[in-house]
Amino acid sequence: MLSARRLGRRALGGLVQRIERRLERAVRRLTVAAERGGPLVKGALAGVKALHEGKSPFRALLAFGWTALKEALRRRGKPTNIVEQIDVGAPRRLVYDQWTRFEDFPSFMKKVVSVDQAEDEKLHWKAKVFWSSRTWESTIVEQVPDEHIVWRSKGPKGHADGTVSFHELAPNLTRVLLVLEYRPAGLFERTGNLWRAQGRRARLELKHFRRHVMTQALARPDEVEGWRGEIRDGETVTTPE
Repeated sequence: MLSARRLGRRALGGLVQRIERRLERAVRRLTVAAERGGPLVKGALAGVKALHEGKSPFRALLAFGWTALKEALRRRGKPTNIVEQIDVGAPRRLVYDQWTRFEDFPSFMKKVVSVDQAEDEKLHWKAKVFWSSRTWESTIVEQVPDEHIVWRSKGPKGHADGTVSFHELAPNLTRVLLVLEYRPAGLFERTGNLWRAQGRRARLELKHFRRHVMTQALARPDEVEGWRGEIRDGETVTTPE
């Protein structure tokens, strides 16, 4: 009887050791795969490690979810390219002039709180993000009247470099093409970036711009006095006469 019990305990101990060795091999394989895998793979690795350490399945599930989320946010910290366009039923010159009136943006764009153009090349922005606000500074590096504006930005909570160009489709029809490279910073911005919130916001603001041109600027074109200087390499090379 005693001998049979000892044999049973030895067999059970051997079985447990084999299972542990297999689990350790699985963890090692997952570790190697995680170096090349995505958020879900790294989340799965965290869950397996939690089980291997004796944690409950619920704790292992939490480890999986949190690790996968952190990895997704880390990867989404990389630049996001946003390309949007809109056609405006107005002459190209009028559309361009209205766009260069940056300090008017808060009057018709929903999320822009204020724009302060300290110099021809320098702009300070403030915008609403849900219940808080974000600020950043933009520097225009190239601006050619009726053609395009190129800028670079910097800000503590992310920023967007970009180009806006103006294309005449017909005498009274202009296409506005907006290209942004958005770089999020911080948990909130990266979470928003997961759902492409910035792209949707750019699309909506372009619609607000079109509405303003069609209902306000087009009705009083003589009152829309845009800035028609030229900027090259971040410096003003010509100014309006």
